Amino acid sequence: MEMPPLTTGEDPSFRGQILEAARAQLRRFGAAKTNVVDIARALGTSHTTIYRHFRSKADIFDAVVVEAMRDEEEAARRFVHVDGPAAERLEAMVLALHARKRERFAGDPEVYQLYRRIVEERPDIIAAYARAMTALIAEIIADGVKRREFKVDDVAVAAGVVRDAVTVFVHPAHVEAAVKAGLPVETMARNVIRSLIAAFGTGMQYRQGGTER
Repeated sequence: MEMPPLTTGEDPSFRGQILEAARAQLRRFGAAKTNVVDIARALGTSHTTIYRHFRSKADIFDAVVVEAMRDEEEAARRFVHVDGPAAERLEAMVLALHARKRERFAGDPEVYQLYRRIVEERPDIIAAYARAMTALIAEIIADGVKRREFKVDDVAVAAGVVRDAVTVFVHPAHVEAAVKAGLPVETMARNVIRSLIAAFGTGMQYRQGGTER
């Protein structure tokens, strides 16, 4: 997933310091009470320096969430490049992403709530995240086809099916609601992904609009 481009002369290391200071302020005061002046003060600089890197507080918050999404992408990528059955790696990826969301909800609630705003206000960021994660899913499915674990005639479509099926287990609003309701979400996620894996193993013919027999 791509980060917003740096502006001319921007120091990426200082950008990282800004985001770290922003996260600290968020965790201490919450999004509503966090402002650019306080972030600058925590860094021992002026708010005008912050504005050389970010246009607004919302822009900083967006970058905080994008970094969290990149963390999730890197966590998912580990299952793409490790050796082992594709079915096991696909299941492990989905469960790891769900666990990461639950951990963030429980341990970093202020940052987690920024996800909710991003979902509503920045569909472009969500779309980029979805594309990145779908591409990783596709890599595992393609490897499964190569290993003859899966019989899928359109890897891209199959990856989209997995993405759509498991979104409920990684979407911030759904994860929060499920945790609060005490639902056995991990078991539910495992059942869904295993059903898809079984279908891929039996054979899916998306181009003909039917199931291989």
